[in-house]
Amino acid sequence: MNKISNYFSESFRELTEKVTWPTWEQLQQSTMIVLVATLLITALVWVMDFIAAGGLNFIYKLF
Repeated sequence: MNKISNYFSESFRELTEKVTWPTWEQLQQSTMIVLVATLLITALVWVMDFIAAGGLNFIYKLF
């Protein structure tokens, strides 16, 4: 039982003293980067799907 108690106390100490948390500005900047990247990747996948569907429809019309 002492090992479990020691584990939790050391984990808490590490989270409060050793971990460097981002500032509010850094967090906002990182969030915006993730949102923009998500939108770009979504648009890229949509364009690829649109092109593939058009290509397949063209091939289907040939036969």
